[in-house]
Amino acid sequence: MSDDRMPKPPTEQTLELLAAASGAFVPDTADMDRVTRGLVATHPTGVIEENGRTVWDIGRHDFVRDSEVAPDSVNASLWNQARLNAVHGLFEVAPGLWQARGYDISNITFIAGDTGWLIIDPLTSEACAKACLDLANAELGERPVVGIIYTHSHIDHFGGVRGVVTDEQVESGQVRIIAPEHFLHEAVFENVIAGPAMGRRANYQFGMTLPAGPRQHVDSGLGKATPMGQIGLIPPTEYITETGQEKTVDGIRIIFQLTPEAEAPAEMNFFFPERGPEQADGSRKGWLCMAENCSHNMHNLLPLRGAQARDSLGWSKYINEALELFGADSALMFASHHWPRWGTDDVAQFLRHQRDLYRWMHDQTMRLANKGLVPTEIAEELELPQAFTDQIHTRGYYGALVHNAKAVYQRYLGWYDGNPAHLWMRTPVDAGTRYVELAGGAEALLAHAQAAYDTGDYRWVAEVVNHLVFADPANQAARGLQADALEQLGYQAESATWRNAYLTGAQELRHGPPPARPAPARRGFAVALTIDMVFDAMAIRLKSEDVVGEHVITNWQFTDLDESEASWVLALENQAIHHVCGRHDPDAAVTVTLTKDLLVDISGGGVSFIDAVGDGLVALDGDPSALITIFGNLDTFETGFAIVEP
Repeated sequence: MSDDRMPKPPTEQTLELLAAASGAFVPDTADMDRVTRGLVATHPTGVIEENGRTVWDIGRHDFVRDSEVAPDSVNASLWNQARLNAVHGLFEVAPGLWQARGYDISNITFIAGDTGWLIIDPLTSEACAKACLDLANAELGERPVVGIIYTHSHIDHFGGVRGVVTDEQVESGQVRIIAPEHFLHEAVFENVIAGPAMGRRANYQFGMTLPAGPRQHVDSGLGKATPMGQIGLIPPTEYITETGQEKTVDGIRIIFQLTPEAEAPAEMNFFFPERGPEQADGSRKGWLCMAENCSHNMHNLLPLRGAQARDSLGWSKYINEALELFGADSALMFASHHWPRWGTDDVAQFLRHQRDLYRWMHDQTMRLANKGLVPTEIAEELELPQAFTDQIHTRGYYGALVHNAKAVYQRYLGWYDGNPAHLWMRTPVDAGTRYVELAGGAEALLAHAQAAYDTGDYRWVAEVVNHLVFADPANQAARGLQADALEQLGYQAESATWRNAYLTGAQELRHGPPPARPAPARRGFAVALTIDMVFDAMAIRLKSEDVVGEHVITNWQFTDLDESEASWVLALENQAIHHVCGRHDPDAAVTVTLTKDLLVDISGGGVSFIDAVGDGLVALDGDPSALITIFGNLDTFETGFAIVEP
């Protein structure tokens, strides 16, 4: 491999910027004490495998542990966060409460009940969750798992569930699974409708294809990295439907607070009122779990991977509600990422700063929006106050003020900034071709951009050279200069997600995108999918242009569902698919009888419809050609589609 395809060193301008940032950054020295407090043991090797494949290797980031001083290619503030996230092990948070941290991007929490473990958030990967449970059982004494709490509907908080329990244990009632209302719909729906695009964009947010190293991947802000193992989902057995609702699990009393549309569409905080230290008057302080609503960084109001814009105003109010409900009675606070806080006063101060951070971003964005500023202007105008920059846990290691302000604007006003010139803009390729012509050709544009690069104006280089890359993706000089500019922006970034996005873009400009492969069907989600979700996922694959004038009605009967959900009509009309539950249409061309699980396999590409019919797994009554009209015109999605080039 030639040197020009390898990461470049930081430029003089980047070194100057990072030196200034380092001089202004003052770490919270108590954080390292917090993150190492209560260490019981570490994983014996730090390498977690699944079917002979490495899912997690803590040694990849040993270079982060080796030096307190940031290398010249990493923002000193981000380096501090990376070092904190590099601490790993099983930790005693309080008597009866332990967390395994550093073996996934999220934490898994173990609470000892009367007879077994109550687990909070069984991580992303089954292999990582199993390794952490094995570590807890080996060090603390083996206990059966009797309960699981999913704090919210993001995959890194439930995907490893089959690493700690089986479907049969849940179905038999041996294990209870508790989640906020609408959890199942939100957990599955996001991954069904937008899964392929979101998965590809997540590569940029988390730097999943970047090698670990000082000029490449150092952290993900919210945790060290994302694991690469098997993901699944077992549906909850119980739902929390209102704030103040209480449950007792294996002798553990829990009070819940619903927080929908904050960090996740379905999420909840909760409080353990009887688990903390006894006070002089005989009362007890409790433990407060803030899920992912509070962590040791500014969070995303809209992640780079894509999602619905989050409600920062509601988010702030939920934190305040938690403070009012539980703050005075909390001996400690722990969460689904990062490390705990101990002491009632420290917890309260932490919550107040977090509360005010999300409120400030909301209010100041909308103040400027109501004065007529557009998102790009608001992002340049706003500057995080010292009240937040002085607190490490409110700095933008995962989210960032620039894109969070745009997310607030989007939630209220949408993508359109009101300027009609932006209402119907040219495509990147078309606009790029015209900008290159306007600049006087590729050589003139590159000369202008190189001059800007030499002065350290990397943001402008990235913007202007992007036009040439889209106009002529084979232009190696353009690709190289664009990669160089993105790389310097990555080195400068305090946000891990920005760094990962910039450096992944540079990597793909130099080496090309990853190989295109069919988007995974995520069979581990199948048990949680509803027929409505499967048909919705099928509908977004319809190649509308190929079914002009087609009108097809089909009946579906599912033999493994209750009567109320067993009968469906699936129809194609006006170049769109619609479906109805609870009836059969007498005008249907064909009736299809099968199981729901088989439909999931067919829709995900694991089984072909024709093969399923041939194997006798599907019964057809009527004209089977009607099905070809639908299933023969479904598109396929692939990972690895281009992002930084056409």
